[in-house]
Amino acid sequence: MTACAIESAAANENENGETPRTECAIAENGKTPRTECVITVDGSYAARLAQDGGCWFPERWTLDGPEPYAVPLPGNQPEEPGTEVQPMGDGRVLIRRFADGRHNFSLLYPTGPSTGELPLGAVECPEEGAVLRLLPPAPGGEKAYALAVGPRSSAVWLVAGGAFGPEHLAEIPGRCSGGVWLDRTGRMLALDREAGGRTKAVVVDLGRAGEVSPLLQIADGSDDRLLLADPDSGLLLISSDAPSPGRARLGWGVLGSTLPVRFPECLRVPDCAVTPFAIQPGQVLTPESCGVALRIDGPTGGWVGVWRPSARQVQHLPGPEGWLVGSGLWTEAGELLLPYTTADAPCGVARWAAAPRREALTGEAEGPGGTGGTGAGHAGPEDPEGGGGTAARSPEPGPPEPGAARPVPLQQAPLGNLVTK
Repeated sequence: MTACAIESAAANENENGETPRTECAIAENGKTPRTECVITVDGSYAARLAQDGGCWFPERWTLDGPEPYAVPLPGNQPEEPGTEVQPMGDGRVLIRRFADGRHNFSLLYPTGPSTGELPLGAVECPEEGAVLRLLPPAPGGEKAYALAVGPRSSAVWLVAGGAFGPEHLAEIPGRCSGGVWLDRTGRMLALDREAGGRTKAVVVDLGRAGEVSPLLQIADGSDDRLLLADPDSGLLLISSDAPSPGRARLGWGVLGSTLPVRFPECLRVPDCAVTPFAIQPGQVLTPESCGVALRIDGPTGGWVGVWRPSARQVQHLPGPEGWLVGSGLWTEAGELLLPYTTADAPCGVARWAAAPRREALTGEAEGPGGTGGTGAGHAGPEDPEGGGGTAARSPEPGPPEPGAARPVPLQQAPLGNLVTK
C-alpha cells in the first residue's frame, strides 16, 4: 500500500452507475451496522452524506450552538454512495473518494455560496481484495486516520493532520476490522485482528511505531471483539462467543480491572441485533453508572435501547422520526442526543434525559419540527449461567513511555456459574 502525490479526485463511475465492489466491501463486515452520521468526540460537529433528488453530497452539522444547523458542502459533481465523510474539530469535513484504484482525501469547508476543497493526497491499495475505510473520529479532532486491510496485513494511515499528506504509521500482521480509541490523546487504538481462524482485539500503540499487544483473550477458541470504549471510566463493550460457542453475545468489562467480563442476559433481545453506539463520558470512578446507548435492529425495524452496567434491564425507546440510525452522543450530564432529519426538520437533535433514580427516561426534541417521546421496558432477568474472562496482566514487550497508559489485557478465565450484572 503506497501513498500518492496530491492530485484532484475524479468521480468513480462504472457503466451501471453502481458503487465498485471494493467500496461495497467496506461495510460488509457483518459485525457492526454502518452509521448514517459521524460525530466528533466532543460533540461539536457532525457530518453525513445527504441526498437531494438522487444526488449525494456532504453535509456538515453544527451541534454546539443554541440549536443545530446544517451546511451543505456539494462539490462540482455528485458523490458516489460509498464516499465517506468525517467531521474535524475545526468544522471542516474530511472526505474520502475512491477513483482509479486510489483513495483520495480532501478537506471541505464552506466559502460563501460554494464549497472550498483542500486536497490532502491519496493512498493506493494495489493488492487484490484490499479495502480502506476511515477510522472513527480521533480525540482532539485535529487528526484523522484510516485502516487499509490487505490479504495478509493491515495498515494504519494518518490521512489528515500530518505534515506531508497521508503518512503510513503502522503495519499489523493479519486482517483487522473495528477501531476504538482507548485514550484521550489518540495514541492507543484497539483493532479486531483475525489470525489463525480467530478474531481477537489487540492494541496498537501509535506512539511506539505501531507496537501491538493483546487486549481481549477470553478463551482460546473464542472470537473476542471490542465494540466501544470510554477512556474516562475504562468501560468496555465487547462481543464474544466465549459463553456460548458459535453465538456472539454482548458483554462488558473495565479496562485494567481484575474482575471477569460479564454477559448480561438483558442484553440478549430475541431475534434482534444489539449494537452499542455511545457511552456516557466523565464517569471516572464509576464505570457501572455509565449510560450506554444501544441500536436494536429486529424483523420489524429498529429502535434505541438505554442500559447501564449497574442495571438489570434495558430501557427501550422509539427512535425519533428520521433518526440517522446508529448515531448519537451522550453528554456528561446524562443526556442522550440523537440526530434526525425530516422534511419539516432537515437538521434536528432529539434529547433524551435519563432519570437514574426512577430508571426512566423522558425526552424532548430540539430543533424545528422536533418530536419527543418516552419508553421503558426490560429484556429479561439476569443470566445465572453467564460468564466471562478476567482482566489479568500479560508480559509486555517493553516498559511504556512516561505518561503512556498501556491497557491491561482481558485474559483467560473459567466460564460458567458467574452471576452477571
